[in-house]
This record gives sequence, C-alpha cells and structure tokens, in this order.
Amino acid sequence: MTLSINTQRVQTDVLVIGGGTAGTMAGIKAKQANPEIDVLILEKANIRRSGAIAMGMDGVNTAVIPGHSTPERYTREVTIANDGILNQKAVLQTGKLGYETIQELERWGVQFQKNAQGNYDVKQVHRVGKYVLPMPEGKDLKTILTRQVKRHKVRVTNRVMATRVLVQDGRAIGAVGFDVRSGDFVVIQAKAVILCTGACGRLGLPASGYLYGTYENPTNAGDGYAIAYHAGAELTNIECFQVNPLIKDYNGPACAYVAGPFGAYTANAEGYRFINCDYWSGQMMLEVWKELNSGKGPIQLKMTHLDEDTIAEIESILWSNERPSRDRFHKGRGEDYRTHGIEMNISEIGLCSGHSASGVWVNENAETTVPGLYAAGDMASVPHNYMIGAFVYGRLAGEHGVQYLQGLEHREPDPEVLEAEKTRVYAPLTRPNGIPHTQVEYKLRRFVNDYLQPPKVTNKMEIGLRSFERYHETLDQMGARDPHELMRCMEVHFIRDCAEMAARASLYRRESRWGLYHYRVDYPDKNNEEWFCHVNLKKDGSGNMMLFKRPVEPYVVDVDLQTEVYDVASRS
Repeated sequence: MTLSINTQRVQTDVLVIGGGTAGTMAGIKAKQANPEIDVLILEKANIRRSGAIAMGMDGVNTAVIPGHSTPERYTREVTIANDGILNQKAVLQTGKLGYETIQELERWGVQFQKNAQGNYDVKQVHRVGKYVLPMPEGKDLKTILTRQVKRHKVRVTNRVMATRVLVQDGRAIGAVGFDVRSGDFVVIQAKAVILCTGACGRLGLPASGYLYGTYENPTNAGDGYAIAYHAGAELTNIECFQVNPLIKDYNGPACAYVAGPFGAYTANAEGYRFINCDYWSGQMMLEVWKELNSGKGPIQLKMTHLDEDTIAEIESILWSNERPSRDRFHKGRGEDYRTHGIEMNISEIGLCSGHSASGVWVNENAETTVPGLYAAGDMASVPHNYMIGAFVYGRLAGEHGVQYLQGLEHREPDPEVLEAEKTRVYAPLTRPNGIPHTQVEYKLRRFVNDYLQPPKVTNKMEIGLRSFERYHETLDQMGARDPHELMRCMEVHFIRDCAEMAARASLYRRESRWGLYHYRVDYPDKNNEEWFCHVNLKKDGSGNMMLFKRPVEPYVVDVDLQTEVYDVASRS
C-alpha cells in the first residue's frame, strides 16, 4: 500500500515536547528569560487539559515553606527515602526554588489552603518535615497554566505527537513527529529541545485489564524515556520501579497524602496500624507487601474514627480535585468513609521520578547528557520530585535552554534520517488489517506483569527480556487504520522500549534496594560495597543498550546512611 503523506516544516528557538506541568512552566520561563525568542510547545493531546494534572491535583507534595522545613532538611529526607542513590544538588534545587514557584502560582490565580491566621496550611506526611500543601481549587490548575502560556505568547501546537529528537554532530537540533488528526509528518528545527512527557504510566497492566485504567495518566506511555534513549541520552535508576498503594479494584490513589494528615491511617485486617510514616517510598511499599502476604491482610485505609467535618473535607479534596469517579465507585459499592475502611492493594509497575527515581539523567540545571537536550517533570531523574519539582525543573530547563541557544544557528536535518523515521512511523498504516494495537499492547504489558512485577526473580526477568527483544517482530505486524490508531501504535513502541530498559537495569543491579521497588529474591540484601551507585543505560554506537555504573556525586548535605534509616516499622 502506497501512502501519500504531507510534510510540515516548522522552525523555533526552543521546542518543548509535552504541555503538562513541567512543559507549560518550561515554555513560560523560556519566554520570560528572553521575550524575543520563539518558543513552541508540542502537545499530542490538547494543552488545556493534558498532562498528569489534567483535571486537578490534591496537593503540592514537596513544598518547602519557610518556618515548616528547610531545603537542606528536605534533601536529607529524600536522601534517606531513596537509599542514598541520588544527585543531592538536583534535589536541593526543588527545596530552594519551590517556595518561589508557589508564590508565582498564587499570583496567577492558583489557590492554596490557608489556616485562620492566613498562613499556608502545611500538613505532615513525611518522616520529619512538613511539606504537603493542599489545593482546594486544584481542578483549575491546568486551565490557569494554559492561560499563562497564552499571555506569554508561547506558541502551542496541539495534536502532534513527537516520535524522535533529531541529533546532529552530538547536539539536539529539533524533533520529528506526526499530526494525530491529519496524519501529516511534522519536522521541527530547534536550537534547544526540552522533554516534558511525563512518567511511563502505561507499563504494567492494571488488575482490571483495562489498558487506560492506570494509576498515572494513561497518555504518559514512556514517550520521553524512549525518545531520550534513541537520542543518545543516559537514563538512570530504571530498575527503581514505581509501585503504588491504591484502592482495591479502583486504580486511583488511596491518598494517604491527603487523608493521613487528617488522622487517617493504614491498618491490617486485625485493625492495627502497621506503618508509622505514610511518606511514599519503596520501604513503605515493602511493608504493605509483607502485610498483605503475612496472613494479616487485607489492609485498609481507616477513617471511621474521624469526625464528620474532617471526613467531609477529605471527601471534598479527593472527589472534586483528584478523581471525581472515586465518589461514584464508593457509592456503587455501598461504602462510606464513616462506616467502612477502604480496602487497599498494590498497583502495577511504572517508571516515574515524581514518585520514585527512574528517569532521564539530568543535572541540577535540567541538562541531559546530550547538549541542547533538557528534561523535566516525572521523566527526569530527580527523585521524589512530585508536582512542585516538575514546576521547578520546567523553570530550570526553560531558563538554561535559553542560555544555551545564544549564538546557535538552525541545522538542516539529514534527509536520510527523516526518510527512515517517516518509513518507521507510518508502517502500521500500510497494514490496515494488521494486528490491532490493543492486542499487541495488552500482551506486552501482561508480560511486564508476569516477569517484572516485584518481588523480582532472575529467571523470570530473563524470560521477560527475551520476550521484549522478540517483540520487535510483533510490532512489525501491527496495523493502523487512521492517524489516531497510528499514535497508539507508536505508544506501544515506547512501552516496549521501557520494558526492555526495566528488565536490563533490574538484572544489572545485583542487590535489593528501595524496598519493594527493586526487591530481588535471589539477591535479598543491600550491598553498598558494590552497588552504592547509579545504574545508567544508553544506546551505544552499534545501536545496542549498554549499562554501566555512574558514581553518586558527593553530598552537599550530610547524611549518615549507616545510622539514619527510613522508619516504617509499626510501634503498635
């Protein structure tokens, strides 16, 4: 079948791929840094309601507010929770710049919860400091950000999916993709490229079997992880999976971040609290897994002891900001927080630095290892970064990207590279009766569950890796009937790349670390002598995936990891 494909050519100074939390801030900050340059945000959906905060957010989870904590204490907190494997300079940026970000968001119209005295109503979930700042009107956040994008005259192209970053002479010079409505091939020349495509939320298969019923935003299919890899950038800690506590049969957050500060807690079937600290970490998830498999399960989020006003406030936050369908789910089950504990379980795996530590390697300036290529948000390597970290690193990427491009000229992409990518991308349209993308994705993600879901077993991961390697043959049989299905096919390519990265990185680190996130049955102990390092991967000169150790940068905040451990044990 011969296809007639139109090609659009675009030039810009700064190209931002992804219009979510980090992407909108990157575009705004680039334009603030130099109003004279052209900035373009490329979004495969519509920027008004795209990204992980599409319909709202219940809290800015890492806000360092003066008087409640300090950037240094926050950095210590994350260092301990992440088993010491991190670039502290990068984490410290979130602590230092987060408060300025909150103040700017307030000027734009974002509302943060305050007490009767007019001070920020900061809650404690973390081990020591208070960081959680609720947003009563969080559902308006994305529309407010979109309005600021327009006010700053940042260009936006909706419904165009990026498939590769263009690299020439060792630096990023633009990107290619296609219009998911018209099918046009799109070539964008840029002097700096910022990846802000979110987590790999569609990696493991939810228990429901529904492809898009994921914990994370289902449009986040690991696009940026795969694009950065194929551009030659390093990725790090891919073996440090994201595994979440969630409501049984409802793939949404149990929201200890919201309910915990109000007095809710996680209890086993005997009614005992078995986790001291609800701060999200692999250690906490390991305790959940152990309790579920100890004969003391199932476990539940317990709120029946709280007063009516408190429960009503929790309901307001969870049902209006976070996920409105949660209200309907409980009503369908006849559940009420006043009389019922909410049964919890463990999610499928994903890759995310916002909740974990897997991402494209960046330094404290949001720079990747490819000159001219930046990354921010849930796909960048700053661990436990959450939403405020996405804003901070979007800001850093925008500002440093503008500094980088001074004096640079546009480079003309290699025609052979463009033609090869066009052939690869549009291949499914030449097979309209090929295997449907839904079937290919379902089987791929079921393999992820079968062979990679922690606890990790070497023999199973090796079977999984062989399956992911062979899956290229299946991808070559996928069919698409229109540009929208073509987008889904390309997402399956991204998911396969991430699955291979996850398997190889997990096999490479021969120890257990980060609690349940990288709990290897055949290497059950932590081994700091050999593995106190980052496990990084990149594409080598032959096109193969190579893995190597990258040393942990010297700490800028002292932490004694021999004596300071993350306490999740019960004292009940």
